[in-house]
Formats: sequence, structure tokens, C-alpha cells
Amino acid sequence: MRHMSMVAILLVTALAAPAAAQEVPTANGRVRGIAEEGVEAFKGLPFAAPPVGEFRWRPPQSVAPWQGVREATRFGHDCMRPAADPAFEPSEDCLYLNVWRPAGGPSQKRPVIVWIHGGAFVSGSNVPAEASGAAFARDGVVFVAPNYRLGRFGFFAHPALSAERPDEPKGNYGYLDQIAALQWVKRNIAAFGGDPDNVTIMGASAGGESVLALAASPLARGLFQRVIAQSGGGRTQLLGAQMLSADTEAHPSAEKIGLAFAASVGVDGSDAAALEKLRALPPEKVAGNLTALGMLFLGERSRFSGPIVDGRIVTAQPAEALKRAPPLPMIVGADEADLGLNRAPSKDAAFTAFGPLSTTARAAYDPAGTATLDDVNGMIGRDRTMIEPARLVARTIAANGRPAFLFRFSYVAEAQRGKPIKGAEHSSEVVYAFDRLGALLGDKVAATDAAVASTMHRYWVNFARTGDPNGVDLPHWSTVTKADDPLLDFQADGRVVTKADPWKARLDVTEAYAEAAK
Repeated sequence: MRHMSMVAILLVTALAAPAAAQEVPTANGRVRGIAEEGVEAFKGLPFAAPPVGEFRWRPPQSVAPWQGVREATRFGHDCMRPAADPAFEPSEDCLYLNVWRPAGGPSQKRPVIVWIHGGAFVSGSNVPAEASGAAFARDGVVFVAPNYRLGRFGFFAHPALSAERPDEPKGNYGYLDQIAALQWVKRNIAAFGGDPDNVTIMGASAGGESVLALAASPLARGLFQRVIAQSGGGRTQLLGAQMLSADTEAHPSAEKIGLAFAASVGVDGSDAAALEKLRALPPEKVAGNLTALGMLFLGERSRFSGPIVDGRIVTAQPAEALKRAPPLPMIVGADEADLGLNRAPSKDAAFTAFGPLSTTARAAYDPAGTATLDDVNGMIGRDRTMIEPARLVARTIAANGRPAFLFRFSYVAEAQRGKPIKGAEHSSEVVYAFDRLGALLGDKVAATDAAVASTMHRYWVNFARTGDPNGVDLPHWSTVTKADDPLLDFQADGRVVTKADPWKARLDVTEAYAEAAK
């Protein structure tokens, strides 16, 4: 026959179409997702109204309810930024989240993980293939990944904004988006089979900094019960230490930075008329060149505050805020070759910068005198930015009487070895925690790679279930105590071992320097 029968056409069409998931009632209307990768996914669910027009630089607003069933089969827009994956068009209309749950619908209350993506607060997305929640859902977790406003859309202050609606929190709109997503989870996740009283927040890089900020924020209290912070610093905000309106010795206020941006796009003044002009700017103008490279080389850092100590959402720098916050069980750690910029022109200069601790620093970082300048700068930078702050956070949680589990990720996949890298780089652990190595390496996943990913993923799942990452057939992970900081190391050789930190002398001198500099 030259033509297929109608029955055959319908059969082929049915086989080609993605299988629909069950309908789920939410507070705003019913949604229907898709079945894929052995789980059910609900994509592009709005958790706040589009933050556009008069809602630019306002806290997230309520979602308008809809009639009928909303198809949740496509991801929403990425949040606005200068450069984006062409597969996902960026937009100011971006406050959507994705939910993955086990197949078969809600049969019991399951643990929930809410993932906050990284990207230096200027990039990133809730949709990359390596960060799909499918593996977590297959292991019985309801997994949620929201977007949040980035760059100057998410973190911006201006005197006219401070004067407008003074009852509203100001500046940290990206954090308010994250809180709004957690409030959505509290209201809706039971309908997806999740337990709203067993929520773990998890993030890496800027996401790691975010979950530490949320753990200490009065506005996020009661929305989650556990925290996983990967490479999120922990002493000070990684992009700076701006106060909302008060200049400090080290940093101009966030409002002053906002005025500098406004002047750069031809908007002068600090009154309501200036704010109206700023809200009328095309999104591309607000985004500007605000990428990591733009901040380093194109002068954008002087026109972008990053997260702000505003007194309501963020009450203090992380080290101080976490001391005063209700303590929560936490996994915290960093990568062996994590981020950190130290640009001393010589080794002597690098150690002299430690002041009275210079001799101790030299002995800790270069005991044999054979380290290169690059090595010394790298070690000092990473320790100050990520490694020692992770230990500080773990010690703070332990001192407040809650379980703290400290890790370091040192493993590099076999296919990636031999490249000009020195150990596991910043955020390289993310794909292992998600057990999504195939999305990164394709068919080049070695058996040891897969074993490391499976082990890390199971720790994370166990922690989300019970607050304790330990489980059957896993190397025991000891908690940090007031007297000891045991470290779980995902080692370069593929073994996972709890041990005393071999970098203790380095971290001790870094800690002493940071405390003396307060």
C-alpha cells in the first residue's frame, strides 16, 4: 500500500508522543506533566507572576489561577542574562520551576530536595541535562528546581527603590524568588507526593551561597529542614560585602553601585522619575555585559552589587548570620581545586600578606620551599574563598548542636585526566551528586567514575530522607564535633574515605588570618 492506514498513523503518532503523567492539582490550577527517564516530570510551572514592567525590582507577586489543565511538558524561559544557551530563550518572564517525582504518582510522603543552581548570580539555569532531577526521583525523592532572577534583575539597589514601598524587602530579589519557590513547595508539594515537612535545600557555587543565606534568613524560617551547601563559601559574600545604603571601608553601598549603573545608561537622579526610566529600560540594557568575564575585565563589577546585607532578607555576613540562626543539619564542602583568586607577584609577597602570621603561613603552604608561585597563589586563594569557609560552617553547625558533615571532592573522571587542570575544579562535583555522568561524558564513563557518582548520590539521597547520609554499603561518614573536623574525601583514586584533613595547618593559618582581620 502506498499510504498508511488511519489506524497505523494513529498508532505511530501515539508511540512517538511522550507519555503523559497524571494530572496534579496545585493551588493555582491543575497541571499535567510527562513520563520520561522512568519518572514523571512537570516542567515550567509558574511559582510567581512575571517580574516585568512595574514588577521589575519588586518582590515576587502571586500567580494568577488558570482554568482547565496546564500542560507542563516544556521548560520555562531561562532568566535574563547577556549570554544563554540558544535552546532556551532568556526572558524577564522566568519565574518557573520544574518537578521530578517517582513514577506512579503520590503513594507516600517522600523527601523533597529543592535545587538552587549556580552561576555567580549572573548566569545559570534550572534545566541543564546534567542537573536533571530524574536520578533523584528514581531513588524516591521529589526534586524541585526553580529559576531565580539573575544579575541586576535579581540583585539591585537604588535610592528611589528604597524610598518606594518602604514596607517591602529590598535589593535581594533573586533570594526573594528562591523563598517564593520554597513557599510554593510548602503549599503544593504534597500533591506531587512530597512531604512539605521534609525539605532539603541544595545548591552549588552561587547556589551554595544561596542556601547558606536561606539557612540564616528570617524570611525563610520553617520552609526547609536540611541544607546541602557545595562550594558556597561561608565567611563573607563571595561577590563582596555590600550594605544596602551604608558605605563601608572596603565597599561602596549597594545603592551607590546602583546609581553608578544608572548613570552608565544615561539615567541620573534618585527620584521616582529616575526609577520609572530604569524600569522602562530594555532587558538587554539592564543585563549589559554582566557575565563572570564582564565583571573581571569589562568594568561591570563596579556596577553590580551581588547579594546585599539588607537587614531583612540577609541580616549579616554568612559566618555571623549562621551563628544566630536556628541550626539545621548540613552537608557542606568544596572541591580540591576550587575557585580562589590570589595574585601575589611573588611567594614572599604571598606570605608577607599574612602579616604576623607570615612565617606560619610559609611553613604551612611551602614547607620544603619548592612550591611554585602559581601553586602558592592557588592554594591560598582556594583556602580563603571555599575550603576554610566550608570548615567554618561545619564547625558552626556542630557548635550549635546539629549534625554537620564535611566533604572534599578530589576526583577527576578518567576521560578528563591529562588536561591542564590540577584536581577537581569548581562545581565538578555537581554531576556526580546528580548521578548524571552520561550527560557530561557520554559513553566515556569509566567504572570508577560511575562508582564515585553512585556513592555521592546515595549519600545525598540518604541525607534528604533522614538527615544522616550514612547507609548500607557506604563508607562511614563521621560528623564534625566541637573537638574534631573529620573530612569525607572523594579521593583522586576513586576511594571514599573519612580522614583527618591533610590541609589542617593551611586552614588553621587561613582561619587565624581571617579572624584577626575582622
